[in-house]
Amino acid sequence: MKFNFLKKTFFLALIGIAGVSISVNAAHGDKVVTSEPFEGKVVTDGLEFPWEMVWGPNKQLWVTERTGKNIRRINPETGESKILYTFNNAFVGPQHEGVLGLALSPEFLSGKGKNYVYTAYTYKNDKGEEFAKIVRLTYDKKSDKLTNETVILDKLPGSSDHNSGRLIFGPDKKLYYTIGDQGHNQGKYLDKLIESQRTATAQEVAKKDFSSYPGSTLRLNTDGSIPKDNPVINGVRSHIYTYGHRNAQGLVFVENNLFSTEHGPSSDDELNLLEAGGNYGWPNVAGYKDNLAYEYVNNSDNKKTYKETDFNADNFKEPLKTFFTVKNDYNFKNEKCGKLSYLCWPTIAPSSVTYYPKDGKITAWQNSLLITSLKNGALYRIPLNADGKNIQGDVIKYFKTNNRYRVALVSPDTKKIYIATDTKGNVIGTDGKPNTEMENKGAILVFEYKE
Repeated sequence: MKFNFLKKTFFLALIGIAGVSISVNAAHGDKVVTSEPFEGKVVTDGLEFPWEMVWGPNKQLWVTERTGKNIRRINPETGESKILYTFNNAFVGPQHEGVLGLALSPEFLSGKGKNYVYTAYTYKNDKGEEFAKIVRLTYDKKSDKLTNETVILDKLPGSSDHNSGRLIFGPDKKLYYTIGDQGHNQGKYLDKLIESQRTATAQEVAKKDFSSYPGSTLRLNTDGSIPKDNPVINGVRSHIYTYGHRNAQGLVFVENNLFSTEHGPSSDDELNLLEAGGNYGWPNVAGYKDNLAYEYVNNSDNKKTYKETDFNADNFKEPLKTFFTVKNDYNFKNEKCGKLSYLCWPTIAPSSVTYYPKDGKITAWQNSLLITSLKNGALYRIPLNADGKNIQGDVIKYFKTNNRYRVALVSPDTKKIYIATDTKGNVIGTDGKPNTEMENKGAILVFEYKE
């Protein structure tokens, strides 16, 4: 793996110098504002689509590579890395398939429990049917390897589109996992019904049939079983914790509050506060129930059309924020983006969310959510209010580069922000135009706060 510094032009244009605030124009009227002094560099690159990144013991980065099929450990100071496990049976596709979420047991290397690591990946069975599974591995300190792959939940919905795949532990020591709507009602799945409003029946639960799980957040015990205190939805208790989602790729707990980021269609990416049993509206509602710039056109049912206000559900939950809600006369065919018109849509493609703590060293960032953007190649900071249940203040955009930002992580000392980038793809560049060549391919970038 190479260890390179970011280009000097990037440093000068986008990293604040002490005491100086830099602001440049960006897509959709955003501003990139950096009043805090940061220094940016590349930790390592050449990774095969890094997807998840978590802190392990001894301040090491544990990373999944979606297309590389690996769990890799990386030294954040030197960039030196080691593959700890390769999932040879994982099925990899160009966008959404492969090795996805990663979560270390809360007792990992603490001496208080077994050294378990959990991850999720897509695969195909002998019939060519695609599924996803959540598995557990054991870390062996002597060999410095992960071993004993054990399936804890199998035959989850899997697709070449909108798998979601974020996996985290909650403070309750339960696992939470997101499953997307499988890309139905668009592209090559245009004639397939979106099933995000479907919930499990008692018969399906008894048979371990998880076909009703697309568009949901799951909550499960570490052995894959259904927690006894999971919500009862439509008379049935299943793994489903929330539903009505499109493609939720971000999950983070702030104390006991669970936040999620979700890709919208052509507008209305969402930041949600998840509540047990909550219905988040998709596909009937995108963002707020306001009839603005979105109608549900059901292509599997003769293009039957529904307005957002046609949808009624007692457990419907609106987002805390959208990126972005626009008026009905918004022009979605911006000539600037040409054939890549979707890059000019009022969305950011939120790929992850993490939390910057109340006692962090960067005073201005304290008690904030940090959201990575695939489409804009930037980090969005959103301040929370004192109880951590709502947002307050302006959204601020940082670290704009010609990259697709997949996931962000705050260092234990809170002075560094690590960001993993996609190996390839399309992004709105620093010049505000479509860019198809990533500046840092499959990289881990670090932005260090300089007091």
